[in-house]
Amino acid sequence: MTLLTYTGRPFERAPYSSAKREPTGATNAHLAIIKRACLIALTSLLAISAVGGIVALKTAAVLSRFTY
Repeated sequence: MTLLTYTGRPFERAPYSSAKREPTGATNAHLAIIKRACLIALTSLLAISAVGGIVALKTAAVLSRFTY
């Protein structure tokens, strides 16, 4: 990133490296968005699994009546 930063003089390093900075508000916001998206995906997967389990149990209950 320091190579892309204009410092005013050619071949001069930036006054501080971007790697040494603490995370900014934008970085924290991106992490929050990623965490929220993962939480939504996990919740959706669990809900779909629960609905699939209920359907499987009901199907097993209905089919067990026809096998006697």
